[in-house]
Amino acid sequence: MTAVAPLVLPAVPAWFRFRHGAGAHLGAVDPQQQRFVDLGPLDVMTLLGRGELRAADLQARIQAAPSMQAPTRFLKPVPQPGKILCLAKNYVAHAREFGAEAPPEPIFFAKLPDTLIAHDEPVVIPHWLDTRVDHEAELALILGFADPDGRGRKYVEAGSARPLVAGYTLLNDVTARKLQGTDRDQKYPWLRSKSLDTFCPFGPFVVPADALDAADLGITMRVNGTVKQQARTKDMVFSIEQALVAMSRCTTLRPGDLIAMGTPEGVGPVQAGDVMEVEIERLGVLRNPVVKEALR
Repeated sequence: MTAVAPLVLPAVPAWFRFRHGAGAHLGAVDPQQQRFVDLGPLDVMTLLGRGELRAADLQARIQAAPSMQAPTRFLKPVPQPGKILCLAKNYVAHAREFGAEAPPEPIFFAKLPDTLIAHDEPVVIPHWLDTRVDHEAELALILGFADPDGRGRKYVEAGSARPLVAGYTLLNDVTARKLQGTDRDQKYPWLRSKSLDTFCPFGPFVVPADALDAADLGITMRVNGTVKQQARTKDMVFSIEQALVAMSRCTTLRPGDLIAMGTPEGVGPVQAGDVMEVEIERLGVLRNPVVKEALR
C-alpha cells in the first residue's frame, strides 16, 4: 500500500472545502493550534460576493465552529470560478528559457473550467496525446469583494486592485507543451494545450489576502521529490496590482474569479506515474499524481 504523504499546513489560518457525506462543507484550519473546524454547508461564492472570508472574519468563524479531523478529501476551493485567467511570461528567466523576453505589458490567456481539479486528484493525460506535458507552479489569486449589485469591477485603478483579492492559493498550470508549440507555429490559439480536462489543479488551502504579504514568497515545484522549479514571487515581472488593472481593461472582474500569476523557469515534462507538488512558502503544498487515460 502506498503511504499517504503528510498534509502541509499554511502558516496562518486558512479555509478550504471538503467532502461531507454526499455534499460539500466549508472548513478552516488554525495551524498554530493544529485545529481543523467545520464551518458547515456554506456557499463560497456567496461569501466571496459579500467580501467575507478575510482574516478577521475567518478567525471569528473558527472560534465559533466545532472541531473536526483533518479532511481525507479536499474539494476545489471555488467550485466553478467564472473566469480562469493566467499571466504569460511573468518571470524573465521563464520567458528566456523559451527564447523570448518578458512582454512590455501583462499578457494573459484563459483556461476552461473543466481543467480544475482539487488537491490529490489525478491529472489525466488524454489517451490520444503522446507528446510532452509540462508542470508549471504558480501563485494564484481568488477574487472576492462586496458586490451587492452583481456588477463586478471594470477599469480598476492600481490603488483599488489589491482589495479585490480575497485570498491566495497554489495552482499548477499543466500544459501540453508540444501541442502548444505546434498551435503557435500554425498561428492557432493556445486554448486546447492549456485547457485539457484536469490540467489545472489548485488548492487545497486559501489564505486570506490580508493575512500575509505575497510579494516575496518562495515557490517550488517538485516531481517525485526532486526540485524542478524554484523562485520567489518578488521575481515576477508584473505585480498583482498591475495584472488586475490590465485584466480589468478587457473583462469585468467578479468574486470567485481565479487568477494565476505566471510560472518561473524550470518547467519540464511529466508522465504517468509521476507525482507533482507545488509548494509556496506559508501557503502549503498542492499535490497531484499524473495518470494516462485508458485507451477508448
